Amino acid sequence: MSKAIKPASDPTSNEDEEGDRTRLQEIRDNPIVHSFLKSPVAIGSALIVLLMMLAAAFAPWIAPHNPFDLATLDLMDGFSHPMVPNEFTGKTFWLGSDDQGRDVFSAILYGLRISLFVGIVAVLFAVVLGVALGLLAGWRGGWLDAFIMRVADVQLSFPSILIALLIFGIARGFIPATERESAAMWVLIIAIGLSDWVQYARTVRAIVTTEKRKEYVLAARAIGCGPWRIALVHILPNTMSSILVIGTMGLALAIIAEATLSFLGVGVPPTQPSLGTLIRVGQGFLFSGEWWILLFPALTLLVLALSINLLGDWLRDALNPKLR
Repeated sequence: MSKAIKPASDPTSNEDEEGDRTRLQEIRDNPIVHSFLKSPVAIGSALIVLLMMLAAAFAPWIAPHNPFDLATLDLMDGFSHPMVPNEFTGKTFWLGSDDQGRDVFSAILYGLRISLFVGIVAVLFAVVLGVALGLLAGWRGGWLDAFIMRVADVQLSFPSILIALLIFGIARGFIPATERESAAMWVLIIAIGLSDWVQYARTVRAIVTTEKRKEYVLAARAIGCGPWRIALVHILPNTMSSILVIGTMGLALAIIAEATLSFLGVGVPPTQPSLGTLIRVGQGFLFSGEWWILLFPALTLLVLALSINLLGDWLRDALNPKLR
């Protein structure tokens, strides 16, 4: 009997598998990835932040209903206790309902969208402004450096929340009354961003002042690179790790600043409330026994800010070569 001939193995597929294993091993051996996988706090914080971002992004599909659609509200559902059927309508709300019959869980998901959007965009605005001014001050030096840094020193002498309040009030003064509500979110973003650019500018300026005297910058000049090409292509990438760490921690501060301004009544309008607005509304019912209206939005804000801060702490240690 003739023996069955086994098909020869494809060497190309074996090479692809070995290449995939090699790339996967290189990723695992990366110091930052290795540090992340060895840190349960970093993994837990990243999962919480990712989960909250996904919940905010898909809020219209996750939330039981749109809590700010008046057609879906029933005043008889008001002040329903968490996980307890309402005595009039029989409906059960996971986290209870507020005085208007809004589902607190749905309100938190929609409020989380506003808080994260304002925080992320405000940080991006502060990063762009601060990095540009810091790069300009550190590279040019002279009177321009002195002017930018003195402005930064003056701003640092005031609490950032007061700066944001001042900018918010001035900006609203230039906006027509009919457009204030629609523009409130963008005014809030600008106010928070303008109050937080200093830390990025000072960090980038310090790095640029040191880096521009190093040999690789002199070599770039020797081969004919222009000054701004050197600053943007060769020096700026060396500031990215510091900016990433400050930006991660700044995101938590921006979210808290937005919540503070909204709690004070100068943030986003009630028609599109954030976590701060929900906390302000719940504070009015705390001493009348409806504790859940305040507790759950406050816990959400606390967990979000704490997770981002812990992630920023890990990132600072992971990007510090002295701690590797």
